[in-house]
Order: sequence, then C-alpha cells, then structure tokens
Amino acid sequence: ELENLSDAPFSGDEENGGSEEQKTEINGNWIPATSITEAKINAKAKRRLRKNSSRDSGRGDSVSDNGETLKIGVVVPTSPKGKLLDRRSRSGKGRGLPKKGGAGGKGVWGTPGQVYDVEEVDVKDPNYDDDQENCIYETVVLPLDERAFEKTLTPIIQEYFEHGDTNEVSEMLKDLNLGEMKYSVPVLAVSLALEGKASHREMTSKLISDLCGTVVSKTDVEKSFDRLLKELPELVLDSPRAPQV
Repeated sequence: ELENLSDAPFSGDEENGGSEEQKTEINGNWIPATSITEAKINAKAKRRLRKNSSRDSGRGDSVSDNGETLKIGVVVPTSPKGKLLDRRSRSGKGRGLPKKGGAGGKGVWGTPGQVYDVEEVDVKDPNYDDDQENCIYETVVLPLDERAFEKTLTPIIQEYFEHGDTNEVSEMLKDLNLGEMKYSVPVLAVSLALEGKASHREMTSKLISDLCGTVVSKTDVEKSFDRLLKELPELVLDSPRAPQV
C-alpha cells in the first residue's frame, strides 16, 4: 500500500486522463464542477440583464390621459406659467385660491374696496394723554445756510426783474426761514442788479425800500451795505462800473 502512494496531488483515478468530472463538495453535497461553472455564467447573465433593464427603465414610453404615447422624462406643459408660479397648495389640498381673498400676507393693502374706519383713541391705553387731543402741530422750516440761501433767492429776484411785484417777493420771503441771513437779501439783490440793466437797479431800490420793516429791519439794511462796500473790490471784477453805480 505504501508503494502505491505518490507525491502527485491527484489520486490514481484523477491521473488517468481526467475522464471523469471533478466534483466539489458544497453543503455536504458533491456537485460536478461543470454545473457550478454553468450556474455562475447564468447568474452573471441575469445580473447584466437586470442592470440593463433598470438603466433603460427611464427611457421607455408611457401613455398619457389622452391616450397619446409620451416619452418618460419629458415634462408636459400644463400652464404657460409653469409650476414655479402655481398657487395651488403643495399638500394637494385647497382650491388654489389666494389666502383670505388677497387680503392676507405681508405688505398688502387688504381686499379691494375695503374702507378703514377712523381709529378711536382708547382712554384705557397706558400711553393715553389728555393733552394729545389738544396738540397743535406746526411745520418747522429749517433756517437757510449760505449755500442754500443764494440758491433759493437768486431765482426769486430774477423773476422779480420780470414781473416787478414787490408784494409777491415779500410773501415768498416770509415763507422762508432766513434766520441770520436776512441782511444778505439786499446784498444779493444789489449784486444781481449791478450785472443787469439800469431798470433792474431802479427796481432793486424799490424792492429794498418795500422790504424794509417787513422782512428786513433797518439794521439789516445797514449791515448789508457795509458788506457791499467791503466786497467792492470783488464786485469790480464782474462789474467794472460798480463803484459809480
């Protein structure tokens, strides 16, 4: 028996031409190797078939409600606005109408035709004050600075040279808060008259006379001519005859 043993990995029957099929033991059962190979090939083919079918599932055709064949993945336009502007509820409930008839939401005015009543003051309100009903609100006009003064009064005086109505100029100046710039009214009027005609200078003299005592005081007029004499060298540059005039 020892002589029949050999170093070959196969037994004597397996060395004889390999005419018999090789068997593998699986779960205690001997299964031929050829059947195992065929099973692997079949399983691989099935996996490939399933993979291809799942890949092509989104490329098939479907039938619409009208009976027309549609490609799957193609969105059928149901509205020119699209789904982004669809006002229907995302939960599938509701009729798709705006909330509260268009009166709800932030920054809306309310339903069309709605009239709001006058809000009555609540006496029990902790912020209620008896004197607030008797308050008189006045419009506060800020005084003009030097830049705003010249920009505002220049067109008024130029228009006066056209119509010659001193009362209109006086009413317009009373609506302005001249503040400390009152004395600059004659200064600006004379400066513009020096660049104009002789008739403009005569109208300026009448304007200063009518404004004195109503819009400007005598002290303001004196202060304005003192400033004109100090600025005379600069006025000569624009009006060479300014000292004689």
